[in-house]
Amino acid sequence: MYTKKAITRALREKGKRKARLSGQSSGQSSSQLRSRTSSRTKGEPGSGRTGRLSGSLLALMWTSVLGVSAIALFCAYSRYQQQFLTPSVALVLGGAPERERFAAQFAKAHPAVEIWISSGSNPEYAQWVFDEAEIPSEQWHLDYQAVDTVTNFTTLVDELEAQNIHEVYLITSDYHMRRASIVAQIVLGSRSIAFKSIEIPTERPPQRPETIVRDVRDGARSLLWVATGKTGSQWRESAER
Repeated sequence: MYTKKAITRALREKGKRKARLSGQSSGQSSSQLRSRTSSRTKGEPGSGRTGRLSGSLLALMWTSVLGVSAIALFCAYSRYQQQFLTPSVALVLGGAPERERFAAQFAKAHPAVEIWISSGSNPEYAQWVFDEAEIPSEQWHLDYQAVDTVTNFTTLVDELEAQNIHEVYLITSDYHMRRASIVAQIVLGSRSIAFKSIEIPTERPPQRPETIVRDVRDGARSLLWVATGKTGSQWRESAER
């Protein structure tokens, strides 16, 4: 015969065992659910790759924005500084016949300014243009060492410095001036030579459009020249292929 106390104790023990079994089952289910969720997350193809790609695109976008902003600020500051200059030499960048024609008219309007033309049209054409404008031969000079915008400056900057020239007019087509100014700021600036830009208005667009990529490339080549004396012309050649 079981006493009332014994029966009550047995029922309590049975209840405790059921509670323990129920808790273990619940814990196992939660653990399995977490395991399955983790497995699905790890197994999702491309989730990490997509995040990295988005981050790279965002970084590239901000780099481009900062680069364009820096160029805009540089151009604005350069324009402000130029208004106080009174150069006695004009550096004309070759590349289009209208640049010689403009240079001849500029020389006529500024007889005290020497005209230096870097790798422009052939000597016969230049001679004819300046003769037509009645510009004395001692006022203008031709140089054909340069092969591109960067070397327009690197081939003449030492001669400018040797002649104790600290300010020049920079004359080129309007579409070309932004890139030319970037190079001038670096190359001429390395010799403490300031410049005042004179843009030649053009009606026809250039055969090769000016781009930020070309600006950055020639800026990098100019910095390379300042550091090593080399212009990195192979970059230009590979980019034009």
